[in-house]
Amino acid sequence: MFKIVFRLGGWKVTHNISDEVNKCVVVVAPHTSNWDFVYGMGAVRFMKLHPRFAIKKEWLRFPFKRLMIKCGALAIDRDAKNIAGEQKGAVESMAELFNHHEILRLVITPEGTRSRREKWKTGFYYVALKANVPIGLGFMDYEKRECGIFKVIYPTGDFKKDMKEIMDFYKNIKGKHPENFSVDVELSQ
Repeated sequence: MFKIVFRLGGWKVTHNISDEVNKCVVVVAPHTSNWDFVYGMGAVRFMKLHPRFAIKKEWLRFPFKRLMIKCGALAIDRDAKNIAGEQKGAVESMAELFNHHEILRLVITPEGTRSRREKWKTGFYYVALKANVPIGLGFMDYEKRECGIFKVIYPTGDFKKDMKEIMDFYKNIKGKHPENFSVDVELSQ
């Protein structure tokens, strides 16, 4: 169904990730509409990717469990403790997922909402850095009806430099509702 809607919507995949990149964090932006999920699921079917996303374990119960797992959900236990007995943070929990999967392309929407947000959540960067995996720059450009994963970058630990490169890529991508999208204003300078 997703592939049909994708094609009927006039979309095309213009960039794909190399098969050699088995583990990465995939940032997807802009995220301005619920249609992003529908077209995005169509795109990943054509790209033959099997992306996953982190979700609170509480969401993986009846009646949502089967649907969420089929869509790629991976449960995060927010009550889990680390070796020192301290509560694990979301970054640590997501980074650990890479230790348990041979292939993992973990999708994260850094805006965190479909509303305009001039400050992005940056946990995706720290997940990639901690897991020692690259960041794939996933995009959906409604103006051109193109999507894909443009390229992967390897976080260097120089947060400002790496984030500037990411913001420079996304600043010209148009969401379904362009007025609801902004790169991180502070990190784009």
